[in-house]
Amino acid sequence: MAQGRGSAAQLGLALGLLLACLLLGADVAAAATYNVDWSFGADSWSKGKNFRAGDVLVFSYDPSVHNVVEVDAGGYSGCRESGTKYSSGNDRVTLGRGTSYFICSISGHCGAGMKMAVTAS
Repeated sequence: MAQGRGSAAQLGLALGLLLACLLLGADVAAAATYNVDWSFGADSWSKGKNFRAGDVLVFSYDPSVHNVVEVDAGGYSGCRESGTKYSSGNDRVTLGRGTSYFICSISGHCGAGMKMAVTAS
């Protein structure tokens, strides 16, 4: 008799874990990949798009003339390199919740509009 109750409890636990995995998997499956137009005027690229935590930004560019630096708000507004620097020319960045800021740290590029802020819910 005790074995039967244990089996039902184990089955309930297994079903609960399965449901949790499905719900978590649904959130991951909903993540989108965006190809960023990483060029001068990039600051307008993200306008009108709805981003979620887990979405992936793909920055494609010529690494001999540009880079991508993930900065804080001060680095974004002041065009100062203050964070993680990417320079492969095909960089993938997964968004967290909140606002992420990106600039090109090559002299004069950020000031000419090669920067963007992306807010993910």
